[in-house]
Amino acid sequence: MIRPTKRAAEMSTAELAAYIDQSVLKPEFTEADIRRYIKEGVDFGCATVCINPSSLPIAVELTRGTKTAICVVCDFPFGTSTTASKVLQAEEYCSKFDVAELDIVANFGWIRSGRWSDVTRDIAAVVETCHKHNTIVKVIFETDALTVDEVKRACECAIEAKADFVKTSTGFLTGHEAHGATPEIIKVMLDVCGDRIKVKGSGCIRTREHFLTLIDMGIDRMGIGYRSTPVVLGIQK
Repeated sequence: MIRPTKRAAEMSTAELAAYIDQSVLKPEFTEADIRRYIKEGVDFGCATVCINPSSLPIAVELTRGTKTAICVVCDFPFGTSTTASKVLQAEEYCSKFDVAELDIVANFGWIRSGRWSDVTRDIAAVVETCHKHNTIVKVIFETDALTVDEVKRACECAIEAKADFVKTSTGFLTGHEAHGATPEIIKVMLDVCGDRIKVKGSGCIRTREHFLTLIDMGIDRMGIGYRSTPVVLGIQK
């Protein structure tokens, strides 16, 4: 948990941008779209640009020599591949590209089934692979599909698996109301996780007020959609 030394409203644009993984994940994006939004994330000074695996060569090109790192998603957005498949995916991304961070989707059907040991093993296998390459692992739980108790238990699974972050949403869940990184669910995760693992909020963070509130709560990172980054940074109303 980050304990800010000043209020978020008093932070500079650069300080605020350091909280952001700019999302460039829409599957219908053209190459021109991908280049545009990665470049914008770099220009804003975001911590990372969060991309699909097929965008890795473009991201490597556009982030080289900048302060913005690459975050690639893995088994996204459902998390329902076999563990062996997830490991193979992670190994390819981490070994062939300069990937600083990887966001893996936990099997949230297993979470809802109470298969806690399987959830932990699944995450741990990916973590072990990524950490061999010094790649940070964030674990997405799709919290809108889970109960509060399931979110708490899932956080414990990620901690046991030695992941680096827990995360709320993919932004691609269907059949459920989209709430994403509400202050309420972020508080639950921060309270459970303490200093044992970092917390990333993603999903429905579209206003500057929401963004600043989560920073003041002590969140470590946020996934922000490409349209919302200038809004939360106060560059565009």
